[in-house]
Amino acid sequence: MFSGLENPTHWLVVIAIALVLFGPKRLPELGRSLGTGMRGFKDALEGRDDPPPLPSAEAELPGSEPPASPQR
Repeated sequence: MFSGLENPTHWLVVIAIALVLFGPKRLPELGRSLGTGMRGFKDALEGRDDPPPLPSAEAELPGSEPPASPQR
């Protein structure tokens, strides 16, 4: 049924359709969530209880200062 899917032309068509459907801003987020889901599924099949912690969106970047706490 899917023979020939490894053809580069077919992959270009699939990527073009994904860009049209989701847009270039949303694709990295979808890829990240798909990878996280696949990792969790693999870990569940292997019997691992604790998945590795995901990086926080508020993680401190090198050279940046932590956000100031509001003064009351």
